[in-house]
Amino acid sequence: MLFHIHEIFLAPPEQIYARFQTHGRLIPEGLEYVSSWVSDDLKHCFQVMETDRRELLDEWMKRWEDLVKFEVTMVVPSAEARARVAEMVGGGKEQEEQDRKDT
Repeated sequence: MLFHIHEIFLAPPEQIYARFQTHGRLIPEGLEYVSSWVSDDLKHCFQVMETDRRELLDEWMKRWEDLVKFEVTMVVPSAEARARVAEMVGGGKEQEEQDRKDT
């Protein structure tokens, strides 16, 4: 599963990066860092993480909650979203056609 994490820095960026320099990302085994972007004002970080176990994400966030507030959204790649929508649209039409044939 992919997760988009919006980090809102509660502490100055120097404090956050000092911990990162000393301890690294502090992510538990089984949680994968994918990529990240930081806002120009250095007050937000937007990152993507991947794991099959949501509780690992919670474990990681606990290690940073004194410095960062988190907003988490489960996401899917755009291609998967398009396929899901196509299935919903196409699947609905196919079901209507099948229902007409059955009556």
